[in-house]
Amino acid sequence: MWKFHGPRTWQVQPPALWQHGSVLYIRFEAAEADEHGRRTGIFGLANVLARSGALSPEDWTWWRSNNDWLDAAYPDPGKADPTLFDKSVYPHATCWFKDTAVHLLDRVPGYLALLDRYEVSWREVRSAVPGVVLYEDADQIVVTPSGAPRSTPAVAD
Repeated sequence: MWKFHGPRTWQVQPPALWQHGSVLYIRFEAAEADEHGRRTGIFGLANVLARSGALSPEDWTWWRSNNDWLDAAYPDPGKADPTLFDKSVYPHATCWFKDTAVHLLDRVPGYLALLDRYEVSWREVRSAVPGVVLYEDADQIVVTPSGAPRSTPAVAD
């Protein structure tokens, strides 16, 4: 089982340690799949906490500030192709960071700590080929599973 709870120090490893070819892709997602077999990404998990009113005022301020920063830091794939996140078109589309997107990966530990504080289980997954690429930019890809095993977990608990 992939569960990660409680306070801990988490640090993004340098990309060189992840390299297994030209690019490795990294995703942080819910430890458990939903009833449709989908795993919500960490930004979606944090957004659910914020929109449900579960966050403390300090955590809500942190979440809002970091979401705004990320929104400005890289493109929204849904604006390039509105069908990417349409569950009737691509029911299992997922977003993955490129290991070279260090400036974005640097923000991830804060989100993981937020999820830990509210006991939301998550896992880290890495893959050289996470699926069929639907969208790509300098920092990320959006894929749909290819049917083959998409990834190997980074850490087992």
